[in-house]
This record gives sequence, structure tokens and C-alpha cells, in this order.
Amino acid sequence: MYNRGDFHLHTNASDGKLSPKELIHEASLNGLDIIAITDHDNTLNVEEGIREGISNNIRVIPGIELSTIHNNESIHILGYFKDDQYKNPDFQRFLKDIDDFRLSRGKKIVENLDTFFKIKLDYQNVVDNAKGVVARPHIAKAIIDAGYKYDWKYIFDNFLSNDSPAYVHMKRISTADGISILKKVNALVVLAHPVLIKKTSIDEMLELDFDGIEAVYPVNTKKQKSFLKLKAKEYGKLITAGSDFHGITKCDTKHGLVGCVSLSNEELATFVNALDS
Repeated sequence: MYNRGDFHLHTNASDGKLSPKELIHEASLNGLDIIAITDHDNTLNVEEGIREGISNNIRVIPGIELSTIHNNESIHILGYFKDDQYKNPDFQRFLKDIDDFRLSRGKKIVENLDTFFKIKLDYQNVVDNAKGVVARPHIAKAIIDAGYKYDWKYIFDNFLSNDSPAYVHMKRISTADGISILKKVNALVVLAHPVLIKKTSIDEMLELDFDGIEAVYPVNTKKQKSFLKLKAKEYGKLITAGSDFHGITKCDTKHGLVGCVSLSNEELATFVNALDS
């Protein structure tokens, strides 16, 4: 029986700041005994995370946060792999295609920043500093490092938001297709941070073939958490909890610290039983 878990954690394989070893250390300090590594659109740090977890008596679930589109809105879905089918060559080729697109997307965003905001960055430096995995936080950091006098929030709100003329959408995989792709490699599929979805009702989302819903999330109010748990029960979905940790030192407007949210013992047992079934 596990006592406490966090099922939405990022490493430096995507837009997190910590290595798997550093992340496991944080999890241990915060009393967790089961976690999931869920980097954006890749499983690059999963193996190292599992090994580090074994050394520290923490179970590490191999996971992913897949970027999809529904109703012309970005929808993130969390996949929790029941076994090692995430190593499937076809699945890994699919992820490689996403990664290749991410690099070209990052270059286009940098070009757009110059075109629309006269912000000039050296894209090769962005790639080198990001160690080849380019996401918006890497571009935001590059803006600050280049000497522009903007803070992190201002950059995201004004230059890198979905509504910015500089923004470029990720590879457009439908949410339904994303769910299907993950289920083909034996993953439990969970709707990530539903509180952040603006254009689509929770009922419409839960009509899709999700196994669960991330009902416990750092920015949720008590009312939102209760509402989402009720919806999960109504639709027969699992409940998960995730901090969406990226390596910050304090909670911001969206992400939390490792282990800052958690499931009840019953909810945790239900999730683990589904994962191990």
C-alpha cells in the first residue's frame, strides 16, 4: 500500500528544471512513495527515473503528458503506462515526429518574436541551452538572458500566450487520436488539469474515452475540486492528483511544488489498482 503520490511531474527532458535524480530527491524529501514522470511528448527520462526511484524506495510510474487539440483548444492528456510498451518503436517514432516539429515550431516562434515584437534571439543558442528540447519556457528564459527587461509572467502573457501573434501551435493531434495512441501502448489515459480548459465543457470532455480526470490540481478551488470529483463519479472515471511541478521554488499561477496536492487513501488505492490490473 502506498501512502502519498504525485502523478504530474516534469524533468529537464521537457520543460522542467530538475534531472530525474534531483526530482526523486525532492519526492523523497516531501514524503512521497509513488510518483509519475510525465514530460511533454517524450519518455526520455523515464528509465533513469525508474532506476533512481528504486534506489530511494519510490515507485516511479512511466508516464507522459501528450499535447492534443480539441475544439481548437490545447488539451493535455496524461498517459500512465502499465508496462514497458512505451518503448514500442512505432510509438517512439510518433514521439520523434513531435520532437522534430517542436524544434521547427520553436524556430518559427523566435522568428515571430522578431517580426511582431522586435525581440531578437539566436535560435541556435536557445536550442543549445535547452539541450535540444525546446518549449516556451526555454524561449522565455532566452528573452530574459538576452537582456530584455521583462519578467517571466509578462513574457508569457504578452509574447508567448496562445493569443499572441508569435505563438505557433504544437503538432495538431486530436484529443481522441491521442487517447487512442496511448491506449494502444497500454496506458491509463487521464485528462490533465481540466480547470484550465476554457472552450469545452467538462461533460463533453468526459464523453471521450478517458480513464480518469486530474481532479486534484494546485490552482483548483475547493469548489472546483469537489465539482470535478463529482463529475468523475458521474462518468465512472478515476481521480488523480498532480502538482504539475516544473522545478520552481514556490507555487506560481499554475504549477505547484512536489507533493503539494494528494489523493485520499481510497482514491490512491483505486488508481494504483487500475494501473496494476
